[in-house]
Amino acid sequence: MKDLKDRINKNRVPKHVAIIMDGNGRWAKQQGKARVFGHKNGVTSVRKSIEAAAEIGIQYLTLYAFSTENWNRPKLEVKTLMSLLVSSLKKELKTLQKNNIKLNAIGNLEYLPKKAQIELADVIEKTKNNSTLTLTLALNYGSREEIVNVIKNISKKVVNKQLDIEEISEKIINNHLYTFSLPDVDLMIRTSGEKRISNFLLWQIAYAELYFTDTLWPDFREENLYTAIIDYQNRERRFGKTSEQIEKLNE
Repeated sequence: MKDLKDRINKNRVPKHVAIIMDGNGRWAKQQGKARVFGHKNGVTSVRKSIEAAAEIGIQYLTLYAFSTENWNRPKLEVKTLMSLLVSSLKKELKTLQKNNIKLNAIGNLEYLPKKAQIELADVIEKTKNNSTLTLTLALNYGSREEIVNVIKNISKKVVNKQLDIEEISEKIINNHLYTFSLPDVDLMIRTSGEKRISNFLLWQIAYAELYFTDTLWPDFREENLYTAIIDYQNRERRFGKTSEQIEKLNE
């Protein structure tokens, strides 16, 4: 693991990494257990990933914790996920403070259970002055819903003459997203072998590098994150330009 970590170029670490944490249910099934067992074991992967990200210099880490579609899962699973969120926030506060990590949350948070909202707000408040890494939990989040809300809010401003239609730009749209305080995603990681985006940060990943691993989320550890970072650093990011233009810019 140390060899992998040493191979990372600290000057080219992605600023913003987003992770679709997939495979908890399949991992539990492999163990002959209920799906909730996988979610509980996935908490360790979250902690390890956060600490590793902070250590190598990632400034923003966004985790897809609960989507708008996840409400359609069995009631027991949803209830367990919500109680796990509350208990994890309480337990991990010490880890966040120790590593100087600021907690943030995006999504339609008002639909979360009251207890989860209170605990989330408490940890966000207690870590607001931390500065090494901003950890964002996407909770009751769906990118299409986010974009619909952006269109509604901008439209209201146009109708109320607070904004001229000609003023609408990428910057204006960015400022109305849940992620208005975050930079665009540089690297998107998805575990479990699935190769889908699943309605996650569709606007924000316009130029992100995508990395898919067969590792199920409860098995994801520091070395898996390091491998993804090394893969990212071996790619050429052109943002619509040619290789020759990028070379000139880097001269």
